[in-house]
Amino acid sequence: MKELLVDPLIKFFNFEGISLWAYEIFIIVLLVLTVSLAARQVIAKLAVRAANTQNPWDDALVSALRTRVNYLILITGISFAIEIANQDSAADINNLVSIIRYVLIIITLSWGLIVFISGVQDASIQLAKENNTGADATTIRAVAKLLRTAVIITTVLIVMQTLGFSVSGVMAFGGIGGIAIGFAAKDLLANFFGALTIYLDRPFSEGDWIRSPDREIEGIIENIGWRLTVIRSFDKRPIYVPNSVFASIAVENASRMSHRRIYENIGLRYADINQMEAIVAAVTKMLRSHKEIDQTQTLIVNFTEFSSSSVDFMVYTFTKTTQWVRFQEIKQDVLLQIANIIDQHDAEMAFPSRSLYVEDNVTIQALVAKTAEKT
Repeated sequence: MKELLVDPLIKFFNFEGISLWAYEIFIIVLLVLTVSLAARQVIAKLAVRAANTQNPWDDALVSALRTRVNYLILITGISFAIEIANQDSAADINNLVSIIRYVLIIITLSWGLIVFISGVQDASIQLAKENNTGADATTIRAVAKLLRTAVIITTVLIVMQTLGFSVSGVMAFGGIGGIAIGFAAKDLLANFFGALTIYLDRPFSEGDWIRSPDREIEGIIENIGWRLTVIRSFDKRPIYVPNSVFASIAVENASRMSHRRIYENIGLRYADINQMEAIVAAVTKMLRSHKEIDQTQTLIVNFTEFSSSSVDFMVYTFTKTTQWVRFQEIKQDVLLQIANIIDQHDAEMAFPSRSLYVEDNVTIQALVAKTAEKT
């Protein structure tokens, strides 16, 4: 290569007093700049083409190549220039430069691969949201994390092997030391396997509303990490829950409910018990014709109980929507219509009260006097 490129140019530009290595470095710098400029032009054209496609892979690939290619060109060019400048020095320096060049190239390639994985992750999540493909964002993030972890571990092992460390010895030490580390970091490992269980079983995903009847945990899932799950409570406070906790508690996922339930007990006065049957029939008819009530689900309106100060009937039905705000609006409408039905039947809703019955021949003054004598 040197005889083909450098020597003819040296003979053509034969300046006295300039060392041979100066010509070589000049040629290398010129090549580096030329190749870098050409690479930028090629990547820019690829970026334009990738932007016109729906495939997320090409955009992520262009993003990963955009700066990493220039880094590879610069690392290669600078390392060769250093080797040429020190060609008359000890061979150990050039060997060290060669090792550093190889390590930096491996790190740069791994960095580009990690950026590519992250780009595919973000694009896949965005594409799933736009097309409603049903892909789980939590699963996509989990797979991306595993791939990035694999890339980092592989890079570390390759770099260690390049620097002269024995990978087999490191693996053997890891096997023996892993036992001690396992005992020392059992909670950390429990949280890791808890996260793995969440990713596999998928009892909830990021953005879901969950609550636990066993613990005071309720809110929206913000992030599922390898050690902690972050939950934002409804008063906007973050709750940090170790993943191992979810293996021992019950979790309700409110975001996956199919319907919301209206369940109310309404009391009438005892004086209006004769109107109970008509009121129950009218409420049933109203619910049967309500457009927001799911008629395929259980619908019950029945007289249920003689209470201490009221006669009660039960309203049990389900709405079509699961959205909390919309459900409250529908429930309000149903309750107001029930109140109007009760009013239309000349009845009233009861409230806690007591009745005092006095014999006809007993006056209030005598009753008060008798009570005063006892006290």
